[in-house]
Amino acid sequence: MQTQPAVNVTEFINHHPLSGFQIMIAVLCFLIVAIDGFDTAAIGFLAPAIRAEWQLSAAELAPLFGAGLAGLMAGAFVFGPLADKFGRKSVLVACVAFFGIASAVSAGATSVWELVLLRFLTGLGLGGAMPNSVTLTSEFCPDKRRSFLVTTMFCGFTVGSALGGLASAQLVEAYGWRSVLLLGGVLPLALLPVMFWKLPESVRYLVMQGADGTRVANILARIAPDPQLAGAHFVVTHEKPKGFPVGHLFRPDLLRGTLLLWLTFFMSLLVIYLLSSWLPTLIKSTGVSLKTAALVTMMFQVGGTLGAILLGWLMDRHAPHRVLAISYAAAGLFIAAIGAVAGTPWLVGAAVFGAGFCLSGSQVGANAFAASFYPTDCRATGVSWANGVGRIGSVLGSMGGAAMVSWNLPLAGVFLLVGVPAVLAGLTISALAPQSASARPALA
Repeated sequence: MQTQPAVNVTEFINHHPLSGFQIMIAVLCFLIVAIDGFDTAAIGFLAPAIRAEWQLSAAELAPLFGAGLAGLMAGAFVFGPLADKFGRKSVLVACVAFFGIASAVSAGATSVWELVLLRFLTGLGLGGAMPNSVTLTSEFCPDKRRSFLVTTMFCGFTVGSALGGLASAQLVEAYGWRSVLLLGGVLPLALLPVMFWKLPESVRYLVMQGADGTRVANILARIAPDPQLAGAHFVVTHEKPKGFPVGHLFRPDLLRGTLLLWLTFFMSLLVIYLLSSWLPTLIKSTGVSLKTAALVTMMFQVGGTLGAILLGWLMDRHAPHRVLAISYAAAGLFIAAIGAVAGTPWLVGAAVFGAGFCLSGSQVGANAFAASFYPTDCRATGVSWANGVGRIGSVLGSMGGAAMVSWNLPLAGVFLLVGVPAVLAGLTISALAPQSASARPALA
């Protein structure tokens, strides 16, 4: 009797050149994340029109922003474990359908509290879609190109956010603020048929779950047609442990790394959201025009997009934890420099660009790092829960900015304080070196 050849799916993906099929997966996840960015950013652009129509005070409008962040946090905590239990594709499709429907329904809201509830539900789907896009892309990438592909894919979020601003500028004036929410619902729903048709389930997940070998072989054949796939027995590097995926994050071999990643995401997103929320206000306080403040603030997003791509490239060629640690530390210096050069707009713009390059770029890189740190059985949970903990930091960052402004500190002192958590993020990610080095060979 002939023995079935054993094929390790991780080694198969690593040993074959990147295919058009894998690039297609990254592009689809790029589109998902771009729509995610569009929906997440839309409410900020629509707030003035909503406030004017319903005659709301600033305090009455504030829950709209908090609801979205709360939904993002809850979605990350809920849908990560579900993806490790029921599959990346199925949960990703469900999340996209969920936030698409919620956004479309939001267009018909008749009161601020109805809109708050619907923004929370939209955020719930968005919070699940983003980390699962990272996970699925990561699991189809060869190890030597994973960081670059994942960070490039994640740049869709910035592109989507920018398109949200452009769309709002055109649509609100012509059709009202509801049209933007309707578009934010139609786009993901239009993408669903393509996702059903083209997006595969993770082969690493399928093998871990003991799925039919023919299904696994058909997916791998789209990466590289190989005669050994016919009738092969597919394996992963380690066996699936028992228990619920969240519990796996606290196994002895992962506990230290999990806590350090959580601290990194918390500090990183705290600073990102503090700067995103308050940078225009702080820059305008130096006496420049609102237009100049807006242009300078835009450099943060431009820098973040370029930083994500370059840092991902560097992470594939050098120790990822060192690349991120240096970048986070540099972000702290650039943030402190914003306050030190506040009297010279072009220098402020350069410092803001550097801060975005190092800070936002590192946060995208941290998502890729988390995806490579965790094994298949808890990868979606690990990435999602790190993002969920980070969202707690984002809420505190938004609130903390208001407190710091009320203290009437000198601008140099404000930015010096804001730079501290970025440096701490660098320290925590650098401490992951021993754990990540030992865990990396065991990845499935």
